[in-house]
Amino acid sequence: MQILKNTGAVEVKALAGSSARAELQAASISAKPSPALTNHTARKKMCITSNLQAAAPGVQWTLVALYGQPKDTAAFEKYYAETHLPLLASRAKEIGFTRGELLKFSVSDGKPAAFYREADVRWDSKEAREKGLATEGWKAVAADIPKFATGGITVLLGTKTN
Repeated sequence: MQILKNTGAVEVKALAGSSARAELQAASISAKPSPALTNHTARKKMCITSNLQAAAPGVQWTLVALYGQPKDTAAFEKYYAETHLPLLASRAKEIGFTRGELLKFSVSDGKPAAFYREADVRWDSKEAREKGLATEGWKAVAADIPKFATGGITVLLGTKTN
């Protein structure tokens, strides 16, 4: 994994298949994944790691948002990169997450994936997650989602154990 930019509050890291290219241009997040970092060809993956604290090895408490296929992918991507992710980055310290992974799923056999994108946000404890989800910052991020997620969203809470 390669650190692409350290803004002081957020580090952006990226993984991409050898044929994958993703560019995220945002006010406080900018990333260009380098090729051949991994052999995952079915998705593009970008990680956001907050510098608030070191991520705990092993168990992490997660919120996973699965975005359905949007009506207009270009409009989704523009809003996601230019508005939603900068909003999340600007509230990262308040929300207190230690890591975030953003995935964009690829077309397979000419058919779109069941989900368009995934956002996986992690905290080091259940208490930290509960505190983060109760902040005004998280409420602002959540309130922004209907403005671009025209394909709907599924949100899951869980633990990552590997």
